[in-house]
Amino acid sequence: MQMTTRPHYKSNLGFTSYSFLADKQTLIKKTIVTDSLVSKSRISCYCPTMTADDHHHHSCKFLPKRIILVRHGESEGNIDTAAYVTTPDNKIQLTSLGLAQARVAGTRLLDLISNSSNSTTNWRVHFYVSPYQRTRSTLREIGRSFERERIVGVKEECRIREQDFGNFQIEERMKVIKETRERFGRFFYRFPEGESAADVFDRVSSFLESLWRDIDMNRLHKEPCELNLIIVSHGLTCRVFMMKWFKWTVEQFEHLNNLGNCEFRVMELGDGGEYSLAVHHTDEEMLEWGMSPEMIADQKWRIHANRGDWNDNCSWYFDAFFDHLNTDLDKESDEQTNDSSTKCV
Repeated sequence: MQMTTRPHYKSNLGFTSYSFLADKQTLIKKTIVTDSLVSKSRISCYCPTMTADDHHHHSCKFLPKRIILVRHGESEGNIDTAAYVTTPDNKIQLTSLGLAQARVAGTRLLDLISNSSNSTTNWRVHFYVSPYQRTRSTLREIGRSFERERIVGVKEECRIREQDFGNFQIEERMKVIKETRERFGRFFYRFPEGESAADVFDRVSSFLESLWRDIDMNRLHKEPCELNLIIVSHGLTCRVFMMKWFKWTVEQFEHLNNLGNCEFRVMELGDGGEYSLAVHHTDEEMLEWGMSPEMIADQKWRIHANRGDWNDNCSWYFDAFFDHLNTDLDKESDEQTNDSSTKCV
C-alpha cells in the first residue's frame, strides 16, 4: 500500500502531517502534540466534508466532564504530629471525624454530579486514589454514596501520594525543619531523606501523561457517557496538580493555601474543550485559595476557550520576562519623535 506525505504544518498543538492512502484516498491526520501536558502522537481520521466545529466537537466528546481533586479526611497526624514518630506516614489512619467528613464529601460529590444543570442521566465516575491508608479510607467512605453501576473503575496511583517528609518524623526536629522550609521557600525546599514540592511536581507530571493516555485511548469508559474523574489525594499534591495543569508559576504556587480536609476542587470542561475552576467555583472561593485576580481572570477565559488556545493576556506567560522591551508601535513612535527632533526649524 502506497502512502504519500505532504509537508508538515504547525498547529497550535504541535506539528501536523497529512498522508494519503493511495488505494482508498483516505486522508490521515497525524498530530505530534508538544503541549507540556501531553507527550504522545495522536492519530485520527479526517473527513474533508466535516467543518472545523465538527472536528472540534468530535475530539471533545470523549473528554471527562469534570476532574475533581479531593483531599483526604482528617487524619491522626492532622490532630497530633506525634503520630508520625512511631507510625509510617502511609499508615496514618483517619479519625472518626475524618470518616464522617468523607461520607459528607461523597454526598456532596453525588449531588454535584447528578444535579448539575448540564448533566445527563447517563453519567459515570472513575476514581484515582493515593496508596496511603488515609486516602484509601476516604475513598471507601466517599464510595458509599454511589451506586455500583455508576462506578466504571478505580486505580491506586502511587504518583499522587503525599510529599515524602522522610521516614519516622521526630517532632522537635520536624518543627525546626519546617521553619527552615518557610525561609527557604515551600516549592524548592527538600526535606532530609524526603522530597521537595518540585519532586512532587515531576511525578505528578508523569501521572498526567498517563492520565491523558488513558483518556486518549478511551480506557476509562467503553461506552459514551458523561465521565467524571475523581482523584483522592493530599493537599500539596492537589495544588501541584493544578499548578502543572494550568501552568502556574512557582511564585503563584507559593501563595496558594492548602485544601481543608475533604475539601475539593472542581475542574469542569468549558464550551471549547478547556477545563476551568471558574465553572463551578466563585471568585470569592478562588481568592480564599490564594489565587490572584489575574489567575481568576485566566480561569474565566478558559470557560469559553478552544482546546489548545493560548491566553496572551496572562502576564506570567510573557510580560513577566519581556515587559521592559519596546513593541513595534513603541519603536515607530520613537522613530517619529527622533525624525521630528532632527528637522531644521
